[in-house]
This record gives sequence, structure tokens and C-alpha cells, in this order.
Amino acid sequence: MISDKHTPHQYKPDACKLRYRLARNFIDQFYTSTYDATDDPGEGQQRLGVRSNFLGQFNFKSMTREALNEMDIIVNPSYIPSGKLKGRVAIITGGDSGIGRSIAVLYAKEGADIAIVYLKNGRDAQFTRKLVSAEGKICRLYKGDISEESFCRDVVRSVVKDFGLLSILVNNAGMHVPDSSLKDISSRQFKRTFDVNMFSFYYFTHEALKFMKKGSSIINTASVVAFRGSDHLIDYSASKGAIVSFTRSLSKNLATKGIRVNAVAPGPVWTPLIFESFSKSHIAEFGKENPMKRAGLPREVAPAYVFLASEDASFISGQVIHVNGGEIVD
Repeated sequence: MISDKHTPHQYKPDACKLRYRLARNFIDQFYTSTYDATDDPGEGQQRLGVRSNFLGQFNFKSMTREALNEMDIIVNPSYIPSGKLKGRVAIITGGDSGIGRSIAVLYAKEGADIAIVYLKNGRDAQFTRKLVSAEGKICRLYKGDISEESFCRDVVRSVVKDFGLLSILVNNAGMHVPDSSLKDISSRQFKRTFDVNMFSFYYFTHEALKFMKKGSSIINTASVVAFRGSDHLIDYSASKGAIVSFTRSLSKNLATKGIRVNAVAPGPVWTPLIFESFSKSHIAEFGKENPMKRAGLPREVAPAYVFLASEDASFISGQVIHVNGGEIVD
């Protein structure tokens, strides 16, 4: 496991715009110093700027993996933090990129220290760590396979030892492999999907509950496909359905202890997993089937996690927030 220490500073809400500009400057420097020519950073470094009509001007048809590193895609520049998570410590699995990265940055803006769990992309993880550090918060990195119970247990214990507490657990990491038929899904793949997508949630939560106190929050990442299914992601959809049931059942079990358990069910959202899993033809049509006719950005999903982790959601547990571009699901 990799661990990094940084000194936190006092939260100052009036400095949010300055921190945003500093983060943008950091991104420019990071691209130059870290990404080599083979990564084609030019695609992802379109100078989008801080503009109020960003979504109206952004060309979703030309989305690239590299563009996910743009600050405008990670965080809405108009986001104004108010110290909602000050003094808290959060574990975020899959916090190195995509939705997890946006959650990490917003949590840091709101005053939380962060522990990011990731599988293998150290460059993404370091990038996110520096974004969190730019907010003056501590960010630790833990590299490993969340399908292994011992690794999950060690991460939780290490976080509690280093930070002295654990306030928020975001079970966010997941995987999927598209297949056109159940016949194409091997038993090994089916088991692996559940090991990563469902059993890891159990492993982390089981250990975290040994340390969580009243007022703590557990947030699980489900998916719109848990409710409507997917003909090409059968095992993934099944695992996400299990997460919804896990969330609802655990919330009832922990309600009297003051620990809230909720979920967020994103619809189609641009993340690295999309570019790693699907064909170019699929990516070209990605998200166009929902009412808004586009896929979402990580920055459009992360605020739901802030809400659920904060006191604003103190009377909410066992619920699923649907951030899916307008699709109505039961």
C-alpha cells in the first residue's frame, strides 16, 4: 500500500475561486511533466476555461479519455463549498478517476481528508491526490485488489490508525465486461464481477462498522441498470441490483445506531471504464438513449455524494438517488 501525508489547513470558503485557479494551473503543469507524447494530452487539454455555460458549449460527441482530466469536467467551477464535511475522513474506492475523483475533490473542498483506493493506475491516483492536496487536505493512496478481503480489511485499519477515525465510506469501485449473450459470460467472469462489485462492498463495510460512530455515512454506487437491466451487461446489472438490496437492508439494520446507508445510481456517465470497455461505435452512441440525449459528466454526479454524506441528509437512509439524465425508474 502507498501512503502520503500532507498538512491540512483551516477551511476558508471565500478562497474557493482562488483554489480552483490554482488547481487549473496545477493541471497544466501536471500534463506537461507527467504525460508523455504517447498519451496525446493535447486532446484533453482544450482550454475550456471557467464559464457559466460550459455544458451548453461542450462538444459531448468528441469526448476522449484524456478530456476526463479537465478541471471543468471534474468539478463545476461554480461549486461553492461550505465546510459540510469539515473534520471528517472518507474512504473512496475507485477514487483515482471518473466519478470517484470528482467525489474526492468535492469532499476535500468541503473539508474532509481522503483515502483513495485504486487498482493499478498510479498516474491517475497521483493526479487526484494532488487535486485533493490543492484543497489543503490530506490524501492517502492505497493500491490493491478490492476483491481480496484481507486488502480491504488492511485499508480500513490503516486509515483509522493514521487518521484516528473513519466518518464516510464510499463503495464506488466497479468493473464490467460487455457481452452480447449469457453464453459468452464464463463462470469465472461472473464470479469476478460479483467479487469486485459486491463482495468488496461487504468487505469494506464489515470492517468499517467496527470503527464508525453515530453520524457516519455509507454511500454505495449502484447503477441505472440495477432497475432497468442491460442486455449486454447481464452480470454487471445483477451485481448492481444486489448493491441496491444490500443498501436498503443495511440501512434498516443500522438506523438505530445513527449510521446512514444510501446509494447513488448513475446513468451513462463518462468515465475511464467506458473507454476501456466499449467499442468506438458504442462510445459514439453512448448516452444518447436517455431523455437528455447525452451521457453525464463526473462533476454532475459527485454532488449527490456530498449531500448524502452531509448533515443535509440526516433524515435520509436506505434511499437511492438517481442521477441518470432524466430516465424514470422504479
